[in-house]
Amino acid sequence: MGEHNLAEILIAEQEIQARVAELGQQISTDYADKTPFIVAVLKGAYVFLADLCRHLNVLHEVHFMAISSYGGRATQSTGVVRIVMDLPASPEGRDVLVVEDIVDSGRTLDYILRNLHTRNPTSVRVCTLLSKPSRREIQVPLDYVGFEIPDKFVLGYGLDFDEHYRNLPFIGVLKPEMYE
Repeated sequence: MGEHNLAEILIAEQEIQARVAELGQQISTDYADKTPFIVAVLKGAYVFLADLCRHLNVLHEVHFMAISSYGGRATQSTGVVRIVMDLPASPEGRDVLVVEDIVDSGRTLDYILRNLHTRNPTSVRVCTLLSKPSRREIQVPLDYVGFEIPDKFVLGYGLDFDEHYRNLPFIGVLKPEMYE
């Protein structure tokens, strides 16, 4: 599976599953009287989203947006953010929950939030599996955070390197020689 290309396992599968269950309970409590309009950011968030939804005890809708700020074998954002696939439904008057895999520089999430706010939602909250605060260039609100991680290039559990490794059940760190 290419695991020999990993320097380490940063977050084990059991830790992820326990934290996702906690996030699901917290979100269910916070949205007890609402039906969240979930906006999952593709492709990286799909594994996290699937597990998170299984832990939600509230009615919810799931929608997808695809955003691009990385290209090919890049390990850092290009800084140019664009919508590759937009929402099929309007979030106007809805309680939006953005589900992200990782918040790094904050540029992509800032772009998404600014875009969503122009569509007149009732509220917007953010749930991210991973946050890398040491790389933050733009401060963005994070309402639900799975794990804060150091400045390492991570993959697995939906996160990729050149479209590989998304299927790993844990968060691993790629050996630097794999992308240098």
